[in-house]
Amino acid sequence: MSKKFYITTPIYYVNARPHIGHAYTTIACDTVARRQRMLGVDTFFLTGTDEHGQKIERAAQAAGKTPQEYADEISAEFRKLWQRMGISNDDFIRTTEDRHKKRVQELFRRIRDNGYIYKGTYTGQYCVSDELYVDGAQPGDPCPTCGRPTETVHEENYFFKLSAFQDKLLELYANPQFIRPETRRNEVISFVRSGLRDLSISRSTFSWGIPVPDDPKHVIYVWLDALANYITAIGYGSSHAGAQEAFKKYWPADVHMIGKEIVRFHCVYWPAFLLAAGLPLPKAIVAHGWLLFEESKMSKSRGNIVRADTIIDVLSTDALRYFLLREVVFGQDGSFSFDALVQRYNADLANGLGNLASRTLAMIARYFQGEVPYPSTAAARTPADDAIAETAKKTIAEFGILFDQFQFSRALELAWGLAGAVDKYIVENEPWSLGEKQDEGSRARLATVLYTSAEALRIVTALVHPVIPDATAKIWTQLGLEDIRKFDLPSLQWGQLRLGTKLGKVEPVFPRADKSAVERMQQMEEQGRTPVAAIEEQSKPAEAQPPVAAAVSPAVPRAAPAAANAKVTIDDFSKIELRVGVVKLAERVPKADKLLRLEVDIGTEVRQLVAGIAEAYAPEALIGRKVVIVANLAPRKLRGLESNGMIVAASLEGGKPVLAGFLEDVPVGARLK
Repeated sequence: MSKKFYITTPIYYVNARPHIGHAYTTIACDTVARRQRMLGVDTFFLTGTDEHGQKIERAAQAAGKTPQEYADEISAEFRKLWQRMGISNDDFIRTTEDRHKKRVQELFRRIRDNGYIYKGTYTGQYCVSDELYVDGAQPGDPCPTCGRPTETVHEENYFFKLSAFQDKLLELYANPQFIRPETRRNEVISFVRSGLRDLSISRSTFSWGIPVPDDPKHVIYVWLDALANYITAIGYGSSHAGAQEAFKKYWPADVHMIGKEIVRFHCVYWPAFLLAAGLPLPKAIVAHGWLLFEESKMSKSRGNIVRADTIIDVLSTDALRYFLLREVVFGQDGSFSFDALVQRYNADLANGLGNLASRTLAMIARYFQGEVPYPSTAAARTPADDAIAETAKKTIAEFGILFDQFQFSRALELAWGLAGAVDKYIVENEPWSLGEKQDEGSRARLATVLYTSAEALRIVTALVHPVIPDATAKIWTQLGLEDIRKFDLPSLQWGQLRLGTKLGKVEPVFPRADKSAVERMQQMEEQGRTPVAAIEEQSKPAEAQPPVAAAVSPAVPRAAPAAANAKVTIDDFSKIELRVGVVKLAERVPKADKLLRLEVDIGTEVRQLVAGIAEAYAPEALIGRKVVIVANLAPRKLRGLESNGMIVAASLEGGKPVLAGFLEDVPVGARLK
């Protein structure tokens, strides 16, 4: 292996357990890494968890744990899921590991010694959710990334001379391959051209982080800490010879794969840090879009998260991998639903590749004692046979080009086009009818049809193995071939299936999913959803890569009004828990004229509520307003969004509601009696 290839996922923030948004990025990287290995390239694939920062410190406090205990628990969930999914990462880096902390401090020293760090004071707005300094914002202004209110910060900091790198960064962006897709590149260029200000790279008002060298009252800014994982994991800053050799071998990274919401950190801050340290830059930063559910970004606060485990339990890991890479055009936002997942699974996997494998190999087993038959002489061939061979050759040539351009969906469409052509070829040539005849011509024709079908199946299987590794490994074995992981992909060409090869045991690889699959996945999501602390509900871009998806419940019918003379006892009334909350976020629910989605802080947590007040109140007018909510109402769903409580309002004549409020200053979380 003379070539090397180094690919990374972003390291995922441990404020929430893994979901299919994290899985999307990881699957894409894993697929690329698997293909590179099949191409004979020395490949290193890195993932991990980002565990420092003010948000984690607060989340741990809310959970009654130390930050390290909290990080250990969530990080283990990521590692467990990747192992269950068979993700082929070569390392899993944690920012709380000693190897990482020491090497980050070395990077800080190097940038400082090169003259790009100075001490100063920062006063301004900071978004804890995104760990982001918001330049030019006023107290209470929303974060431009997540929309949550910013906090005013005044503290002594170390600053990085980001402004010194504006021209160098713009020169870097002249290479169209450095940031992909082009829409993200244009965004970054626009941001940098607008002017760069020096960046605070330390915090001194909390302690959960890596201490600044020689000044331990400061901790290193979480984004410098996190971004450095790409070099610390492969040996940067180590005194060990083996680690130093690994860094020389694999750096610079060939691909940093990220979600589009963290483009600025990776395409502006990260290359600037590397330039300041005198280190080589990564070759490419590739950003994908979000997974959307009902046109909304998926997040815990919206209640529309789907766990990868749910899909794996009901269908398979391969089903999830194939759906995400086939259904979503990489680089663009894509929609997720259980219905679409099952439809795609049945159409492409169960009825498509799975059926092609079963029928082809079963007929070889039946008519040729399980041995690959000898194709006939030219006299028994037809143009249809040659057409399949030509389609296969074209597919081999074009699949790799599309794949290397991260056009996964188009590459898979091409491969399934070959599978579909073979399926049509089988139907038109009716090998089952030929198999009932014993004359020499029919036997020769049958051998040609089945060899052609099996060879095309082998080619599709080899090409798509990085995408659906488990099923293709089984098909490969059924074809009587050796370990598919060791197959030399560059050598793939038509006609390599050896005659007389003894097939393995033929078994279905994609059982058809019945109508209950969607319902079962929805039920599993409902049963698996648990309340979370407010700080845990907020999502940070580093972990939020692709937003994720969710189950849907029917809209909640309004309860019939009580009779006018109905009476309740004090015991009945005492069962209702009314609490004071303050609105932190308000936004309209897509395609719903009357509904707003609210995030309301009730002191102990932040609740998501869906309220029918959109006709009476503009979302922006509600931010910071104190309201009354029924806190112990059972959760219900409206338009696919879970509402954890009900906002209290008076119904006026004409139907418009008026929110209950207070003249005096009432503390958030106070209970009404």
